[in-house]
Amino acid sequence: MDKISSMQSKGAKESGSHPNLWWFVFWPLIVLWIILVLFVLYTGSINLLTLPEPIKTRWVWVSGFFVLGGLLITLLMATYIAQTFQRPIKQIHAFLDEAENNPLAAIPEIEGPDAFHDLTRRIRRIYEHRADTIGELRVELGKLKAVLSGLEEGVLALDSSERIVFANDRAVELLQIHQTDPRGARIWELLRNRPLLEACKKSQMSGETVRLEMLWTGSPERQLLFHVAAVGGVGVPGSEQGTAIIGVHDVSELRRLETLRREFVANVSHELKTPLAVIKVCVETLLDGAMDEREPCESFLKQIEEHADRLHALIIDLLGLARVESGNEVLDFQEVDLAVSIGDCLERLKARAVVKNQDLVSEFLTQKGMGTVWADPESIRQILDNLVDNAIKYTPAGGEVRVILATEGTRVRLSVKDNGMGIPLEDLPRIFERFYRVDRARSREMGGTGLGLSIVKHLVQAMHGSVEAQSEPGRGSNFVVRLPLVISSGKNLAGR
Repeated sequence: MDKISSMQSKGAKESGSHPNLWWFVFWPLIVLWIILVLFVLYTGSINLLTLPEPIKTRWVWVSGFFVLGGLLITLLMATYIAQTFQRPIKQIHAFLDEAENNPLAAIPEIEGPDAFHDLTRRIRRIYEHRADTIGELRVELGKLKAVLSGLEEGVLALDSSERIVFANDRAVELLQIHQTDPRGARIWELLRNRPLLEACKKSQMSGETVRLEMLWTGSPERQLLFHVAAVGGVGVPGSEQGTAIIGVHDVSELRRLETLRREFVANVSHELKTPLAVIKVCVETLLDGAMDEREPCESFLKQIEEHADRLHALIIDLLGLARVESGNEVLDFQEVDLAVSIGDCLERLKARAVVKNQDLVSEFLTQKGMGTVWADPESIRQILDNLVDNAIKYTPAGGEVRVILATEGTRVRLSVKDNGMGIPLEDLPRIFERFYRVDRARSREMGGTGLGLSIVKHLVQAMHGSVEAQSEPGRGSNFVVRLPLVISSGKNLAGR
C-alpha cells in the first residue's frame, strides 16, 4: 500500500498545467502565411515596375487585402484546429490528473477526431488493467494484514534503514511498545535491547535467520523467543537489501510447563525412591538373618507394610490426578446435599480426631435444602476427605477443625477451617501444585503424598467451581470451596 501511495504522489508531482495548443497551431500557420506573402510580393514587385501607375495603386490595395485576409484566415484556422484538438486533450489531461489521485477513476468519453477515440480506448485498457491490479493488491494486502493481526505471534517488518514498516497488534503488546502505530520509527528508538538489535544487524548483514530467546522485562515479565529472518535481496523480487522480518513468540507458559514437568519427574522419582529404599533395606536385613528373631522381624515387616501402603497411596493419587487432568474422568453429576456429605465425612474421620483430642465441628449457615449442589458425589467425598484430613494432620492436639456451609449469591461456600500451624504467605500461591509441601519432612512423616490439594483443585474445577486457601502463620488455615447452587431439580445457577 505504501508503494502504491508513493507511485501516486510521484505522478502528482510530475503533473503540471498542459500547454496551450493554440500557439502550437498558430505559429506554424503564420510562418507559412508570411512565406507565401513574401513570395507573392517578390514575384509581384518584379512585374510592378513595368505597369502603369493606376495599376500599381490597385495592386497595392489588393495585396493589402490579401495580407489581411490571409492573416484572418490563419487566425480562424488556428482557432478551429486548436478547439478541435484542445478539447479532447484537456479532457485527457483532466482524467490523468484525477487518476493520479484516484487510481480507480472512471475514464470519460472523449470528444474529438477518431484518432483520439483510439487513444482513449488504449488509455482505458491500460487504466482498467491498472485499476484491477491495484484492487487485487488492496484485497491481498487486506487479507495479509487480517492474517498477521490475528496471529498469536508478533510480527515486525524492518526496511534496510531499520525503520519499522509493519507491526501487528500482538507485537506491540508483547514488546510493550507505547506507540499505537510504530511505523516509520527506527527499531532502536523504541526497543532499547542490545541483544535483539545485534540479532537484527547480524541477520541483515548475513542474510541468515537468527534465533534468540530472552526474558523480556516489563509488566508482566515474559519469556520471548525471537526469529529474525532477512528477506531482502535473497530471491524476493522487488525487495531491497537488508529487509528483515522479526517473529516474536511468547513461550512463558511453555517454559513454565517444562519447569513443572522437570519438577514433577524429580518429585515422583524422589517419592518413589524413599519407600523403595526402606523396603529394600528391610528385606536385605531379613534375608541376612533377622527373620530368625521374632521381635526385629515384626518391626521390619511393619516398616515394609507402611512404606508399601505409602507407595500404593501415591500410585492411586497419581492415577486419579492423571485422569482428572486429562479430562477423561467421567463424573456422575447429580444433586448432592453438602450438609449430609459433611456429616458423613466427619463421621469417617472422627477416630483420627479423637486420637489427637481434637474437636470436629460442623456449622450450617444455610436454610434447610439450600446447601444442595450439582456435583459428583464421589468427587465431593474425596474433596471433603482431603481437606478435613489435612486439617486434622496439621492441627496440634487439643485443636479444633470446623467445617462451615453457607451460601454466597448463586454459589455454595464450603469452608474447612482449623487453628493449626498455618501456611506462610510466600507458600500460599503454590499450595495447590503437585508435590508442593510447606514442610516436606513433616508431611512425609504424616503419610502425605503431596497430591491431595492438587486433586482437590482439579476436581473442583471439573465441577465448575473454585477453591482458594487463606492462612496466617500460627493462627491456622481456611480452605474455601465454591460450587454452583441448585435452584431446581437437575439445574444450577451456573447454567451448567
